[in-house]
Amino acid sequence: MDNNEFEKETVVSGTDVTPDITETAEAAEEIISAVEEAAPKAEPKEDERPKAHKIELYDENGKKKSKRQLKKEEKKRLSQFHISTWEIIKGFRNYNESEKAHYKGIIARRFSEKVWPVFRFLILFGLAFVILYPILYMVSCSIRPQAEMTDPSILWIPKTFMIDNLIETWNAIDYPKLVWDTVSVNVVCSLIQVLTCSIAGYGFARFKFKGKGLCFALVIMQIIVPTQVILIPQFMQFRYFDPFGLISLISGEALNLADSPWALYLQAFFCNGIRAGLFIFLFRQFFRGLPKELEDAAYLDGCGPFETFVKVMVPNASNSFLTVFIFSVVWYWNDSYVSGMFFTKSNTIALQVSNLYTTISAYFNGGTPTGIPSDWLVWIESGCLLSILPILIMYIFLQKNFIEGVERSGIVG
Repeated sequence: MDNNEFEKETVVSGTDVTPDITETAEAAEEIISAVEEAAPKAEPKEDERPKAHKIELYDENGKKKSKRQLKKEEKKRLSQFHISTWEIIKGFRNYNESEKAHYKGIIARRFSEKVWPVFRFLILFGLAFVILYPILYMVSCSIRPQAEMTDPSILWIPKTFMIDNLIETWNAIDYPKLVWDTVSVNVVCSLIQVLTCSIAGYGFARFKFKGKGLCFALVIMQIIVPTQVILIPQFMQFRYFDPFGLISLISGEALNLADSPWALYLQAFFCNGIRAGLFIFLFRQFFRGLPKELEDAAYLDGCGPFETFVKVMVPNASNSFLTVFIFSVVWYWNDSYVSGMFFTKSNTIALQVSNLYTTISAYFNGGTPTGIPSDWLVWIESGCLLSILPILIMYIFLQKNFIEGVERSGIVG
């Protein structure tokens, strides 16, 4: 057999024993499909799982959705995965230990969400009633006749409504002039005190100087020591006002500032007014919380310490200034002890309220007080209501900024 014939036979025999490529591919596909059917399907990855419907902030027209619409869509989205408490209770026996612990936590959270608002309402209602009780009592008394004060059948709502008590009290105490005198003394003192205490608080917060610890200890002593301890020395100082003997050297005698608003003005100017130590502490706490980079940037721009305080720190501390101002106005407005020491006449609302019975009785009897305070109770309550009216109006308009200032001044949190 020659070589050509041998090659032909080899090719033919090779053709006979070699399988077809098409048949091999089909068999491989069958094997792969059988393996895929037999093997368990793997869970999709976290990123591949179907996600909940995303809530869009804008509708199809590009208009921003209202809070009510967003809340409704959020509630609808959560309802897809929500299981009711009753369904949890029905199937609780069939759960395993981990599922029972999970659903116990869900039931406890839902119970607290339902019960806590009720307790919160009761607590706030009780506190509000304790705080508002004097105001409600003043309003109830000021709109009823004096004869109904002794009527046991009337508790809160009078049988006869009248505003004559308020009008007569308004005229008896000369309310417009009284408010102006109070504002000219107390509000001016509050403005001066806010200015000087803010500068002192900024100095304690940002600067280092000799005797800083001792000076701040004196500030703390102002908070701790009662006003009654130092009031008599203060009175003697302003009754015979003569710093370093200069006034007596010029005029021959000391000045008498005991019956002048300058006694209170000077105390506020030298950070010794009512609650001045607390106000310095509040400003110190706030200025310490501001970033130091603000001052560094101002110094690089060529500002000095005072210019930095005015242009950089004061605008950032607006809420704290307002908080201290409201506190100062309220404390000066309600003060009768310090003011009564320096004033012999009833020039402020607090002094007038402390002497309200005499003023009302004298107004109705031609200048001669008669009877006892309970005989003029409706007019006295009307005067008390008028005395707090400006403060209530001020707080209603400034309460938002006042609360923000308290939170940022270091009192809470």
